[in-house]
Amino acid sequence: RGLEGNLDLPSHSAFAAQNIAQTKRAITSHGLRIACVSSSTSLHESEPSKRNQQLADARRFIDLAAALDAPYVRVFGNSPDAGKPVVPNPKVKELVASGLHELGEYAGQRKVTVLIESHDDFTSSADLGEVLRRADSPHVGLLWDAFHTFVSSNEDPESTVHNLHRWIRHTHLKDAVGTGTDRKYVLTGRGNIPIQRQINSLRSSGYQGFYCFEWEKVWHPDLTDPEIAIADYARVVGGYLRQRA
Repeated sequence: RGLEGNLDLPSHSAFAAQNIAQTKRAITSHGLRIACVSSSTSLHESEPSKRNQQLADARRFIDLAAALDAPYVRVFGNSPDAGKPVVPNPKVKELVASGLHELGEYAGQRKVTVLIESHDDFTSSADLGEVLRRADSPHVGLLWDAFHTFVSSNEDPESTVHNLHRWIRHTHLKDAVGTGTDRKYVLTGRGNIPIQRQINSLRSSGYQGFYCFEWEKVWHPDLTDPEIAIADYARVVGGYLRQRA
């Protein structure tokens, strides 16, 4: 999502034309792969100039993903930056679906898939499934942020995966304590988000992608340092995966 405080990744010097080959070598030399390039694009905009700006921004991220041999680019249905909730009514759904289709056409030519994240006002299986069906593109899929479907739409993971598994290509997983929308993020396995069930549901569906840890310290600076949280996640989730190996 960001690098050295810069959330507009295509503008970072590490990805400039003269530097990107060296950046790719550095990534490979550490045994790493880029699972997804995450944009901030929102597809609910109806005003033409704003919409065109959002689509153009997404294309920049798609180009970067292609240059990095990354398979996916994340977009949103809408963003909290919009200032107020966006009701996923038929008009908004059509805007999002048509935007996904348009970006999918662009991305497919570059061997990239565009993923809408279950986030903000697009967290229910019904809304996401409708939008993805309307997008009707093999180059469009879902980034399942399993926290938000559980907390915001009150869906159990088994139901979400049953409804959406054919589109799930990537994940965001995180744990929290609290109830309703009053939640505080905690280390993996210490909260009441059913992460193990989320993972088991994915595995049962035949999911082959990454189980990606999301730790939003930029927005929640009181969180445990990532050097601790990431290693802890790998240990806990590795244990979940070994239980069903």
